[in-house]
Amino acid sequence: MRPVTILLVLTNLPDRPSAEALARELVEARLAACVNILPSCHSVYRWHAAIETAEEVPLLIKTSSERYAALEAAIRSHHPYELPEVIALPVRHGLPDYLAWVADSTSAPDDLQGLPR
Repeated sequence: MRPVTILLVLTNLPDRPSAEALARELVEARLAACVNILPSCHSVYRWHAAIETAEEVPLLIKTSSERYAALEAAIRSHHPYELPEVIALPVRHGLPDYLAWVADSTSAPDDLQGLPR
């Protein structure tokens, strides 16, 4: 089995119901092992040459580098923003058993043949 890089992916949603829906979809599709839905925050940003503000709900998504492309596509297709924030940070260190759980939880279904459930 080759080593898998674990990623922490950040995105924001406009409200808690859309954050919960996206989080559930990502975990059910095995694109994320876990999604933390944080309390809302106040964002200030430049968009189309204007300074904007918004209340947003941040998500912390744990996935593997092997599933990143599919995760990004799922976020883009289900996100209400024209240009959603999607930032992936590599996890350089972590509890080995936890990182192995993330890798296993995000394995594509065809990668799980013969593994105990």
